[in-house]
Amino acid sequence: MPRTSPADALRFAFGTLTALPVKVTRWDRAAARGGMLCAPLAGLVIGLCAAALGTALMALGAGPLLAATATAATPAALTRGLHLDGLADTADGLGSAKPADQALRIMKQSDVGPFGVITLLFTLLAQVAVLFQLYEASWTRGALAAVVSAAAARLALTLAARNGVPPARPEGLGAAVAGTVSQRAALLTAALVTVVAALAAVPFGAYEAVRYAAAVVLAVGAAELLLRHCVRRFGGITGDVFGALAETAATAALVVLALG
Repeated sequence: MPRTSPADALRFAFGTLTALPVKVTRWDRAAARGGMLCAPLAGLVIGLCAAALGTALMALGAGPLLAATATAATPAALTRGLHLDGLADTADGLGSAKPADQALRIMKQSDVGPFGVITLLFTLLAQVAVLFQLYEASWTRGALAAVVSAAAARLALTLAARNGVPPARPEGLGAAVAGTVSQRAALLTAALVTVVAALAAVPFGAYEAVRYAAAVVLAVGAAELLLRHCVRRFGGITGDVFGALAETAATAALVVLALG
């Protein structure tokens, strides 16, 4: 596979995974590989923006519930709701119990069905509930959880783009990135994100460092279960599945951080 520059890789990651005004200059598999490896960096930026807004509201005297709501809303705003839309569409496709081709058609429809609505409702409720709990304990815990969950969400996309995971359709984001990342590169990226998450939590103590590392591992584990189910049901991945994986990983990471 031809090489791509770090700038092209970053433009691909931020141009496809965020709503930031970044223009994708290359749309080939080399750029897609670099972009998927940089996906956690896009998550880091989104998480920092979410944490900054939540922290600012806390500093201005807002309660933890408002800070949690704003923190959960920021990633949706910075992705134009694409990941949440993908979660809803994937839920509708899976919930339909239709054959793969019919389920994929359901997912492409512009409306949201009952499975999608219910999934969105409980996902966002879970995210806000955990962030409220953490902000209530400490603004630093809420802020760090926002950053780590956002990075873990995009790490799930890096792992989903690895070799051996096919696209469900011949077009779209799924086809563009499917199989572009080697197994070794995906695992190294996962290890790096896990270590960084643990180091960021060291000021809270050794136990918290382990817990934040576990949050990343269990988040991508939950996304992996969904990925395998989607591959079995749809025959591969799509852009909607990518959105569902990101939201699943983010929510799972937050739930882990709410326990213990």
